[in-house]
Amino acid sequence: MIRVLSIDGGGIRGIIPAMVLAEMERLTGRPTAQNFDLMAGTSTGGILVMALAIPGSDGPRYAARDLVDLYAERGRDIFKRSFWKGMSSAGGLLDEKYSHEPLERVLDEYFGDTVLSEAVTKVLVSAYEIENRAPFFFKSWRAETAMVPMKRAARATSAAPTYFEPARIRIGNETRVLVDGGVFVNNPAVSAYAEARRLHPGDEDMVVVSLGTGELTRPITYEEAKDWGLAGWAIPILNVVFDGVSDAVDYQLRQILGERFARFQIPLHVASDDMDNASAANITALKLEAQTLMRQRREDLEKVCRWLEASDE
Repeated sequence: MIRVLSIDGGGIRGIIPAMVLAEMERLTGRPTAQNFDLMAGTSTGGILVMALAIPGSDGPRYAARDLVDLYAERGRDIFKRSFWKGMSSAGGLLDEKYSHEPLERVLDEYFGDTVLSEAVTKVLVSAYEIENRAPFFFKSWRAETAMVPMKRAARATSAAPTYFEPARIRIGNETRVLVDGGVFVNNPAVSAYAEARRLHPGDEDMVVVSLGTGELTRPITYEEAKDWGLAGWAIPILNVVFDGVSDAVDYQLRQILGERFARFQIPLHVASDDMDNASAANITALKLEAQTLMRQRREDLEKVCRWLEASDE
């Protein structure tokens, strides 16, 4: 059985899939990278899959629970801005909301100089190239991107418009300008499935596990939106695109794979759906959402872990 993992984008809400993966590691007794043949992610999901594939002295360097701590302890460092940055950006309308420098410091701390080719299992990370106007995928096995440092790929996939400035990355003989892959594939599960089929053309037996970062429930009312122009839609439209793409991919893979597709997602009734709300109160709320998801989907979670274990038999 070919085992595929996909993780959505969602900023600080990445703590939800990190907690689900920590429970899967507990149930299977194995690190995530040993449970999957291909791991794909967008934005915060891309950071997660790469971090879980960093080689250590005895298996992967990080367990999923270590990355839960990343969000809880370093989220406020990443999403931190000075008073003057807040004034000059006008909340992200005139300039990006946050400096990229704190994000890059955290990425350097966790990834160091590890390059994609060193990943202990195959990883696929999405971004969008704005100068050539084309989707771009970092692939750990692809010659063009194999030697890209993971921290640079992480910087590119998480460069959400209005939040962080685009990333300029040297890839081979070219410099590419990249932004968050969520602008076209916030849920990369279909891309991961297609890539797995290409890598394993003779294997029909495949399971895809897709982890969401919380489903948006805050409505955009007609009274709010009817008079919005460019400035009014600038921030909300990003959430609309990210959320809509994720739901569409969920439907597509359910039709293709049926019971061999497992999607773990939860409506956000307690936590904020803001990608940058790293307050202590919201971190606690996001953890509560994750615990609720795992409690409600306990049987499905255990079934998925049995799939992963059975693939070794």
